[in-house]
Amino acid sequence: MSTGSGTKSDPWQLTTAPGTSEYTMYRDDSSEPPSLVCQVGSTKLLYAARAIEDLRRWLEAQGDWVPLGSADEGKAAADGTVEWFGRWDGNPVGGWYGLRRGYRGRFGMYLPPLLEALGLAVLTHDPRNNSIRAV
Repeated sequence: MSTGSGTKSDPWQLTTAPGTSEYTMYRDDSSEPPSLVCQVGSTKLLYAARAIEDLRRWLEAQGDWVPLGSADEGKAAADGTVEWFGRWDGNPVGGWYGLRRGYRGRFGMYLPPLLEALGLAVLTHDPRNNSIRAV
């Protein structure tokens, strides 16, 4: 579950699907493009804010559970996973939703809990190999 309103002064307090790591995220509409700022310990990741709606629409089109498939930027993403969608050249942005070079991966780890917190999707919460589906 999440707390926070998603602003810089009151970020969403989120937990990864397995429940093993906590992180914060907020929306920054003053950046170009508008972004989601994800703070994981001392590491800051940036994703295009439109990823929320784009991912929700893609999940709806899949019509079933989709594996998260989280991977770092330098590692390949398994086809058909949320991570794959976050870097696929056929998605609405034509590639990476991650905005910070070297830190563009982990889309499949950090975006799905936000969609669940916003009531747009449900996640499994197993120790590994979690999935998401639109609601």
